[in-house]
Amino acid sequence: MVIEELARAAPAADTRQPAWTIAAVLDLYALPFMDLMHQAQQTHRLHHDPNRIELASLLSIKTGGCPEDCAYCPQSSRHDTELESENLMPVQEVLAAARKAKADGARRFCMGAAWRSPTARQLDSVARLVAEVKALGLETCVTLGMLKPGQAEQLRDAGLDYYNHNLDTSPEFYGNVITTRRYQDRLDTLGRVQAAGLKVCCGGILGMGESRRDRAGLIAQLANLSPYPESVPINQLVKVPGTPLDGAPDIDAFEFVRTVAVARITMPRAAVRLSAGREAMDDTMQALCFLAGANSIFHGDQLLTTPNPQTARDAGLFERLGLTTGA
Repeated sequence: MVIEELARAAPAADTRQPAWTIAAVLDLYALPFMDLMHQAQQTHRLHHDPNRIELASLLSIKTGGCPEDCAYCPQSSRHDTELESENLMPVQEVLAAARKAKADGARRFCMGAAWRSPTARQLDSVARLVAEVKALGLETCVTLGMLKPGQAEQLRDAGLDYYNHNLDTSPEFYGNVITTRRYQDRLDTLGRVQAAGLKVCCGGILGMGESRRDRAGLIAQLANLSPYPESVPINQLVKVPGTPLDGAPDIDAFEFVRTVAVARITMPRAAVRLSAGREAMDDTMQALCFLAGANSIFHGDQLLTTPNPQTARDAGLFERLGLTTGA
């Protein structure tokens, strides 16, 4: 498929785009690497500044004690990871972290809480945090688990911009990773977020033992959301001792880059975020991901509970590549 056909097949995110079949996504994966990268870069340049990277910061505002059994997650109470459960962070500590993130160049401040689904009282507390962070001039994003009817609207009214709720993997592989919530539960929450007029941040994790077809199935699910997510985090599994996936085989670096490229082609206007797992990536792999269409990263020394490249390392890489940050 030539680039002009790709552009016609993927109109603006606020219109109904044609469905991407798993077979069509697999056809993209099967392209020679150089051809795939060429198409991804062309698609990227049609819709984005190819030399600009968006910086987002992520803070765990309520760590540990989650009742879910996600096999990759150190915050699950079902896994022996020696991670202590903590209460919701005080407002002033969250705001101090947000101010620092903004000073370091972050445009979006993301807050995560290890809940299956927030209670009304918990949501009231988060809504206050959203309003306070928004007042600092940052875009706001939260990930709180599944949302009940009316909760997305409450967050929207507090000033929330994005809600993160990842699909993680394909529907077929999902049961190998999570058994305490259904795939449809995730889709239902995304539907409530979109119905409330919030932007969606939704992606997945690579390297959990899934096949290429599973990766294609995940991309097809994301690309066929109507509209597709405004932000698509592509995570490389961070293997945490004590989690069931600690011994998962490494994903091939080129396969990871291919997935970034396929995400860019199928969701051309989305911000494709190079997310968890960057600590294990060398500069060359990250540069290939940017060439494939990744144009956003999580910035800062830690993600929710796992390490992230030091800000100085990111700044040095951007300088070497001639990349700029900001809006």
